[in-house]
Amino acid sequence: MTSEQKQPISLKWVDNHCHIENSPAGRNAIAEAKHAGVEKLVNVGTDLTTSQEALAIAQEFSGSVFSTAGIHPHEASKGIEGIKELLHTPHVVAVGECGLDYHYNHSPPSTQRAVFAEHIDLAHELDLPLVIHAREAWDEIFTILKAKQPPSRTVFHCFTGGPQEAEIALDMGALLSFSGIVTFKNAQENREAMLSTPIDRLMIETDSPYLSPVPLRGKQNSPSNLPIIGEYIAEQRGVDVKTLAEQIWSTTHTFYDLPPSSSKETS
Repeated sequence: MTSEQKQPISLKWVDNHCHIENSPAGRNAIAEAKHAGVEKLVNVGTDLTTSQEALAIAQEFSGSVFSTAGIHPHEASKGIEGIKELLHTPHVVAVGECGLDYHYNHSPPSTQRAVFAEHIDLAHELDLPLVIHAREAWDEIFTILKAKQPPSRTVFHCFTGGPQEAEIALDMGALLSFSGIVTFKNAQENREAMLSTPIDRLMIETDSPYLSPVPLRGKQNSPSNLPIIGEYIAEQRGVDVKTLAEQIWSTTHTFYDLPPSSSKETS
């Protein structure tokens, strides 16, 4: 190779929020993600069962897959029994996802609020990151967070708000995680929120198997699609994609206290 020739740029990504099943298909998704440069995944629990399954996968793929434990607002009526025990387990790196979702109200709003508050208490008690799901409940989520004090590491996953909600969340010290939604044509306010977010306060996610980015909208999503989101955000912000990838890699590792990469990691 001559001095004029260059090696292709190798980018490393972290999908900080996805839902991978404990199944052959889930294992294939992990392998495909790594092939696409998505070297680490945070597999998110939405109730006790899925939190246990997420932990099992993280244990199997130690060093490259991590898990969370929490109760999604849809499942708030189930309560949080068993979640605290999981949070003491290695490979579990965050509390959640949890929060409020008033779009469907599968659990009563009062129950959602109480369970969300319990998650905040756990994050404070155990000094763990808090992963928030917010849908059509911004005012109440901000009110509860202010009353309880946001944990030092808080992220609004799959951030769907606009610049106003972003400003409030950022002022509270939270990070914002953007998904494939930011690529949708009708998501102008979400793009504006992304553009207004400092580069070191931003993470990205697939939230797979949901919310495939353009041009894959309508198809089942996968962590292997994360680079599409990263490349789109870099283009919109007018920054080099390598710069963005390196910053997101650093931010995500710091936020979740992920171990550094090593040759001993399993794939």
